[in-house]
Amino acid sequence: MTIARIDTRVVSVPVAKATRMSNRDLNSRHYLLVEITDDTGVTGIGYTYAGTAGGPLTRRAVDDLLAPVYLGGDHDDVVGLWGRAYQEALLEGRRGTVVRALSAIDIALWDLRAKRAGLPLVRLLGGATTELPAYASGGYYRPDEGEWTAAVVREIEFNASQGFTDHKIKVGGLSVAEDARRVAAAVRAVGDTGRLALDANNAYRSVREAREAIETFERAAGDTPLWWFEEPLSPEAISGHAELARRIRTPVATGEIHQTRWEFRELIESGAAAILQTDAGVCGGVTEWLRIAHTADSFGLQMAPHWHHNLHAHLCGAVSNTLVVEYFAREKGIYNFEQLLTPETRLSYGANRVAIGDRPGLGIELDAEMVTKYELGE
Repeated sequence: MTIARIDTRVVSVPVAKATRMSNRDLNSRHYLLVEITDDTGVTGIGYTYAGTAGGPLTRRAVDDLLAPVYLGGDHDDVVGLWGRAYQEALLEGRRGTVVRALSAIDIALWDLRAKRAGLPLVRLLGGATTELPAYASGGYYRPDEGEWTAAVVREIEFNASQGFTDHKIKVGGLSVAEDARRVAAAVRAVGDTGRLALDANNAYRSVREAREAIETFERAAGDTPLWWFEEPLSPEAISGHAELARRIRTPVATGEIHQTRWEFRELIESGAAAILQTDAGVCGGVTEWLRIAHTADSFGLQMAPHWHHNLHAHLCGAVSNTLVVEYFAREKGIYNFEQLLTPETRLSYGANRVAIGDRPGLGIELDAEMVTKYELGE
């Protein structure tokens, strides 16, 4: 069977309310949607988060650079097509937007293959549709939610009402002292039955600054160990992450912005992280995510992928070194891709776990009305 059509759309979905993290404000999320149709009419869906303004650029990368490589190709030749597309785009970008665009195509092709096989993607990849451990992500800075410590406690209470005992909150957007008070309040709210991770979103400018921050947060947490310290430094600071990881007690997690097996090789070999947060919508798609995960497993590293649970639940169910799946509640209106899906195809959750389900492929369907509502023109 051959690839007959590749259709692309870009949507801009606004966040529910004023939101920021350590280094940027969030007003809306751009998503690239890719649909690949084979010559029998079967269609696969892929997507990537393109940032707060990068959707049209990501679409052009598919339409102008990558789609011509895939069109007419054998849809079973996923690895071969990936290699040819990556080679074709060497001069335009081995990182960034082009690899995100490649990720979306690759995800769509895997969705198509699993649908043709009549299997959930996890089963096509050799896994099972068993429930997986998950945690409630969030803890962003939202000025209209009142005092910072009270806001983070309310959010953890909301997470608990959805069945989650493990949580993640942001740090790096306030002074270290103010963030430490949020950490202390969050630890008390979590109690002794769950875990708390901290996400800095590349907030700190040096190893020394990051070390002083995490050691302050550790003191604020008291006798409760923090689960991990996420992206404390710039993604370019691989050696800095490695130095920090050797010097602090809390495990370092990173990788959500890193791309391709070659960049992850450097992360792994340098000892920059104990936990990899590889995002299939960023790193090069399902094909590249699996390569990275299996390599990480040989080094004794665990996978806790960044963001989209509908996709990453399938991938985590197909590897042996999964730590946890990140879950963003639709009600928070932050990572708001769920608004684009039909309600019956959103991932089910509860009791600190997510369930994959038995629908073929990724198991998702786009809500045509919502996609049209948020779609950006040419």
